[in-house]
Amino acid sequence: MSTYAIGDVQGCYSTLQKLLNHIQFDSIRDTLWFTGDLVNRGPQSLETLRFVKNLGAKHITVLGNHDLHLLALSIGAHRGSKDDTLADILAAPDRDELLAWLAHQPLLHHDADLNFTLVHAGLSHNWSLQTAKQLAHEVEVVLQSKNRAEFFHHMYGNMPDHWDPELTGYDRLRCITNFFTRLRFCYPDGRMELKEKGTIKEISELVPWFNLPNRVNNDLKIIFGHWAALGGVTNKPNVYALDTGCIWGLNLTAMRLDDEKRFSVPCEKG
Repeated sequence: MSTYAIGDVQGCYSTLQKLLNHIQFDSIRDTLWFTGDLVNRGPQSLETLRFVKNLGAKHITVLGNHDLHLLALSIGAHRGSKDDTLADILAAPDRDELLAWLAHQPLLHHDADLNFTLVHAGLSHNWSLQTAKQLAHEVEVVLQSKNRAEFFHHMYGNMPDHWDPELTGYDRLRCITNFFTRLRFCYPDGRMELKEKGTIKEISELVPWFNLPNRVNNDLKIIFGHWAALGGVTNKPNVYALDTGCIWGLNLTAMRLDDEKRFSVPCEKG
């Protein structure tokens, strides 16, 4: 019985199945964790969403920015972009069931027994685990309520760019959501920089969120995706990057939590 964490699938369903065959995934004995961004940009978002949903209790999925984008599109809070590959989901006969299921997935998962914390992008440097859980819950409550449509109309934007516990309303919810689903680089004072997507060496004046000094959650073993340019490498103990650029024609990666061994397969087009 093993638990495997898998990086951003983004609709690469065929590659996901190839990876599961490679690790000899047993749907009865094993459990899968997904770092979010199950959908978008890849060719088989609908198949991916259906597959993960049907895993039931044998999976944990946290929400990524592309998953939230799908939910926003579904209620007309965004026009979409030319790179979106979500039309098949929005036109599917089981669309409402799939979207309702997706809206009920968490932003953070922590397993005290396995001693791992799962998020899509990252955490603010001044969030303890308890604080992160509470803030994730604030957004999750809204996503699972009748107010989620209004939330999605206010979700897009880069400000506020730093955490302040005095934040209120949609500014507060947007800031929390950006830390969990869009974070890569910060300024040395902890403010988010949400436009840069490159490697650590390319953006030398900024700091990867996990390298900020005095990070109060430094003791957590954090699994995340979102940042394909890292190539799965953080050079930081207890911080595990699993987005290895499948959607960009590179690899899809799983990590077995029992021994932290990684398994990768190359992207399959189509």
